[in-house]
Amino acid sequence: MSGVRAQLPLLLGVAPFGMAYGAYAIESGLSAGLAQAMSAIVFGGASQFIGVQLIASGVPGAMLVLATLLVNLRHLLYSASLAPHVDHLSARWRWLLAYLLTDEAYATSMQRYRRDDASPHKHWFFFGAGFALWVTWQLTTSLGIFLGAALPDSWSLDFALPLTFLALLMPVLTSRPALAASVVAGLVAAVGFDWPYGIALVLAIGAGLAAGVALDRALGGGAEERAFDVEVS
Repeated sequence: MSGVRAQLPLLLGVAPFGMAYGAYAIESGLSAGLAQAMSAIVFGGASQFIGVQLIASGVPGAMLVLATLLVNLRHLLYSASLAPHVDHLSARWRWLLAYLLTDEAYATSMQRYRRDDASPHKHWFFFGAGFALWVTWQLTTSLGIFLGAALPDSWSLDFALPLTFLALLMPVLTSRPALAASVVAGLVAAVGFDWPYGIALVLAIGAGLAAGVALDRALGGGAEERAFDVEVS
């Protein structure tokens, strides 16, 4: 229950995104079943929004998989950070926790793992945090689907995607590499807006990641980021 309680403040921010996704999926032409299945199987807000956009654009399946992979590369870092704390668990536990791993679950669970109390049950905190997010995401997706289906076609919900990503983007622009990545990705996406098969989105993600990594290395990594944090605070 402690993991669930730790997630409660974050759930207030997750709920609107789940509703926006459900409504956007219906507006984009997905069936209610497919939209809900994506939330249950993928369980990743950014990936789902991008996936819906690419499906609606009729891009090839390989392009859809590649875009989703690029968006979720950060989970490799999350997994590497959590690995020492969960390597003693059974394979079933590790697979379950990997499925429930999200940005919010990682943030709260790492705070718990860093407490030096030698508790052998910290993975239950991780599970509680992830499960609370999963349930909230499924319920709010269903609500968004219902609202999206109930609205007339003349009420366009296209605004849901850019507004959601702006809300996700702004809090993480705390360093020069992050700013560089967002600017480069935005420019590539704008230049390639009319390119076929949604390739501009995939290229924008790759170009943004490359720009951010390159600038981070050029500026010495963490030292520069800390300096920028001081400047903007």
